[in-house]
Amino acid sequence: MASIDITDQNFEAQVLGNKLPVLVDFWAEWCGPCKMAAPVLEDLSEVYKDKVLIVKLNVDQNQVNPQKYGIMSIPTTVLFKDGKEIGRQVGFSGKEAFEELIKKGVTS
Repeated sequence: MASIDITDQNFEAQVLGNKLPVLVDFWAEWCGPCKMAAPVLEDLSEVYKDKVLIVKLNVDQNQVNPQKYGIMSIPTTVLFKDGKEIGRQVGFSGKEAFEELIKKGVTS
């Protein structure tokens, strides 16, 4: 299951209303570190496919939720569980850092 592109319009249904924990990748096309993170997040979406949903929100095309959640730099990944933020990572720190973030939602 590949990561899913979402928009401001379906953010609430896809993220806040989801039964699974949801990792949101706030990114943009021009962002070099975002491009490095993308294949790692794709791999993790397969590894954790029944435990966490990984979605991508383009901050250039969708500005409501990045502003609402105080996204000041990208890539920023935010983990939501039961409609609430439970973890955040700013920048690209490699696969292990993403897995640590994901595990907060899987084990909590």
